[in-house]
Amino acid sequence: MPVPSAPARPDGLPDHIRHWIGGEFADSAGGAVFDVIDPVSNTRYATASAGGPADVDKAVAAARAAFPAWAALGNRERANILTRIADAVEAREDRLAEFESFDSGLPITQARGQARRAAENFRYFADVIVALGEEAFRVGDQQLNYVVRTPAGVAGLITPWNTPFMLESWKLAPAIASGCTLVLKPAEWTPLSAGLWPEIFTEAGVPAGVVNIVHGIGEEAGQALVDHPDVPLLSFTGSTDTGRHIMRCSADGLKALSMELGGKSPVVVFADADLDAALDSVIFGVFSLNGERCTAGSRVLVERPVYEEFTRRLAERAEKVRVGPPSDPATEVGALVHPEHYARVLEYVEIGQREAKLVAGGDRPAHLPEGNYLQPTVFSDVPRDARIFQEEIFGPVVAVAAFDTEDEAVELANATRYGLAAYVWTGDLRRGHRIAHAVQSGMVWVNSHNVRDLRTPFGGVKDSGLGREGGAHSIDFFSESKIVHVMLGEVHTPRFGA
Repeated sequence: MPVPSAPARPDGLPDHIRHWIGGEFADSAGGAVFDVIDPVSNTRYATASAGGPADVDKAVAAARAAFPAWAALGNRERANILTRIADAVEAREDRLAEFESFDSGLPITQARGQARRAAENFRYFADVIVALGEEAFRVGDQQLNYVVRTPAGVAGLITPWNTPFMLESWKLAPAIASGCTLVLKPAEWTPLSAGLWPEIFTEAGVPAGVVNIVHGIGEEAGQALVDHPDVPLLSFTGSTDTGRHIMRCSADGLKALSMELGGKSPVVVFADADLDAALDSVIFGVFSLNGERCTAGSRVLVERPVYEEFTRRLAERAEKVRVGPPSDPATEVGALVHPEHYARVLEYVEIGQREAKLVAGGDRPAHLPEGNYLQPTVFSDVPRDARIFQEEIFGPVVAVAAFDTEDEAVELANATRYGLAAYVWTGDLRRGHRIAHAVQSGMVWVNSHNVRDLRTPFGGVKDSGLGREGGAHSIDFFSESKIVHVMLGEVHTPRFGA
């Protein structure tokens, strides 16, 4: 049996990851730490400060103290700082890619674009905050009504473990642009890249206390942030069950919530589609990022005349996907993020073998005897009530089913509690529009894989979330809108009691 090589360790790995509060590094109030492991060897390479209520309270106090001056800063000044943040992120592209790949198991070739995508988020919102206007409504010559947009206060940001740095930037950029101060709670499984933010923000001239980072376990640090009375809004990306818990906890405080949750996104392939393009998109969409992506097209619905051919080709390609060490540039699927998650995905593979037909993958590649590795897995003839059809697996596993009519395709696409994304492949654009309008999801791509436009709303319906991120939608979430009514003409008020 071949002996796997040790994971490639990037230069500059820290031994300990600390909080960032009020512009200074800090240990937890009680000195608590937790282990951080890599997904190739599943051994500890660092510890991280384990935050609790006292640490969150300190971070919120720092954010509150910094809020008045930051909120009062002009939009152009904030935009200039966001641009400098983008420059600082891009300057660390190689280091970030190595950290992200080592910590999360993401193939290095897929990690290399994360810095550019994160930087673009800051550049984009720098442009948005300068260009975004406020509305005014004139009622003849009698009244003028105008909207004043003000920062909402201290924001709590709770981010996921998949592509953590880039997804952190999705929330950080609009929050900072809007004039909010914030407390970020990164995912405990992948805290390494978040340790780059303090030096980036310092280099860019972000005032102390505007951004605060508290590491820790979700049930402790995350819960303390959710419960804090001085945090009026929470932006969360993660599982649906955790989202429900946050909603329940936020009810008493009537906190504003933006939540991007789970997904079980359908890919609908009609017989008249460009099957080569659809096949490439299906494979990339479900197996890239190790299948650990919320918008993965994990349910492939194929029109019956091409079902057998498409499924056979999908299985053949899945068997040829290169699974290997994340640091190897040839790797297409790396190691799943954590042994707990790996065990969960393997459990679904076992369930799937009782529910449907396994046609590719389903086990560990022979050349990788250790680490959280799984050969891309394809199940065919999957019934609609199967758990692998209904439940989010969040790994390189795809369920394939046939349909006969357009109505059946829509019914199957909508037959889960999720509604985040959907993909439609057809040579008939009129049908493409019909399906796009009929599918219950927040986002639909027609004859395309997941290509993001930062101006557009990102989010889902049903159990896939609440609210939208992206463009002006993000600014709306981190802002309060006040309407001011000014009477310009004569006031004619009924004279009660005159």
